[in-house]
Amino acid sequence: MAGTLHVDRDSFESEILQSDLPVLVDFWAPWCGPCHMITPTIEKLADAYDGRAKVARLNVDDAPELAGRYGIRSIPALLFFNGGEVVDHLVGVQPEAVLVEKLNGLV
Repeated sequence: MAGTLHVDRDSFESEILQSDLPVLVDFWAPWCGPCHMITPTIEKLADAYDGRAKVARLNVDDAPELAGRYGIRSIPALLFFNGGEVVDHLVGVQPEAVLVEKLNGLV
């Protein structure tokens, strides 16, 4: 099991934008209560989609320029990338079934 990929400004391009697999990126921060609420779901999806999709987390406090580039104004923000482009997004804590539906549409 691969687990959740932790990305930062240095690895974002290679791990997310150049990925051959679809990617779910959780934009979060350590001080964000709802971000901690969704963490177990994010980790579960990372294991469930291992080899079919990447599931990554990006701390917005460590990479504010990336948060700005993608218009992140509220967290947790969940962006779905395919072929280096954002193809969908959600804001706030989401039920696992919603995230599964979105990922299944990409794999």
